Amino acid sequence: MKKLTLSILPTALAICRFPKNTPIPAYAMESSFFSITQTDDELSVVCDQSVVPSHVQKTDHWKAFKVEGPLDFSQVGILSSLATPLAENNIPIFVISTYDTDYLLVQLIHFDDARMVLGKFCTLKE
Repeated sequence: MKKLTLSILPTALAICRFPKNTPIPAYAMESSFFSITQTDDELSVVCDQSVVPSHVQKTDHWKAFKVEGPLDFSQVGILSSLATPLAENNIPIFVISTYDTDYLLVQLIHFDDARMVLGKFCTLKE
């Protein structure tokens, strides 16, 4: 596998949880980066933490590493190659995948450590 390039999104993100069938909050779609997932159990929204009201069930202070793509669907082991060294260093992650690429979210408290670990084998674009 070739050396991956990761860029760091500038926005601090929140991961929000809503009961299933909750309408998608309009403020989420005002973010430069957002992800919405509806399941049989819940509605999860990831967006700029500055737009999320305080009463919402959420976890704040996440930063995202974007795997520069687009990635081909035939490629294997990309997430594993990133997640394994982070796990070995006790750094929890939250992953979002899109058609073109993957995003690894790391809480700010672990971000500098994650940047150091990933920087050993990835090119980091700040």
